[in-house]
Amino acid sequence: MSPPAHDDPRTDEQLVAAANRGDAGAFTALYLRHEPYCMKLAMRFAGEYELAADAVQDTFTYLYKKFPGFTLTAKMTTFLFPVVKHNALAAKKKARRAQGDHDAAVLEGVAGNASSDAPADRYEAGDLHALLARLSEDHREVLLLRYVDGLKLEEIAQMLQIPLGTVKTRVHHAIKKLQDDPNVKKYFSG
Repeated sequence: MSPPAHDDPRTDEQLVAAANRGDAGAFTALYLRHEPYCMKLAMRFAGEYELAADAVQDTFTYLYKKFPGFTLTAKMTTFLFPVVKHNALAAKKKARRAQGDHDAAVLEGVAGNASSDAPADRYEAGDLHALLARLSEDHREVLLLRYVDGLKLEEIAQMLQIPLGTVKTRVHHAIKKLQDDPNVKKYFSG
C-alpha cells in the first residue's frame, strides 16, 4: 500500500516507476508535489488564474497519458517546464483569439484617445514588474528562472533546450540592460 499522496517520501524516480506499474497513488503524489511549481509557471506565462489552471490541468493530463512507459531522463521540473509553458501560452493565445472581435471593436472606439506611452511606461518606476516587462521575453525568462526559481545555468539550458552559452549570454545581456535602465536605478536608490 502506498503512503498518503500528500507526504509520499518516494523520489520522483520511484513515483514514476510505481506509476508505470499502475500505482494511481504514485501519480497523485507526483501531481501534489509538482502542481504548485506548475501553477507558478503557468501564471508567469498565462497571466490569469483561470488560464493558468487550465494549462496545469492540460500538463498533468499530458503527463498521465505517458503512463505506462514513461521514462524520467531529467528532473521532473525540467520535464514539466516546456509542457507548462506551451500549455499556458496556448491558453493565453486561445483566450486572446476569443476576445479578438470584442477587443477590436473597443479599440476602434478609443483609437483617437490612445496614449503613446508603452504599457510598461504607465507604471511607477518602483514597480519591479514593469521594469522586468522592459526586457525581451527571452531575457526575462532566463532571469526569472535563475534568480526567482534559483535554477543553475545548466538546468535552464536543459529546460529551454538551448545551449549553455546562450543562457549565459541572455543572463548577461538582461542584467546589463537592467543596469543601464535609469528606472532601475530609481527603484534601487529609492
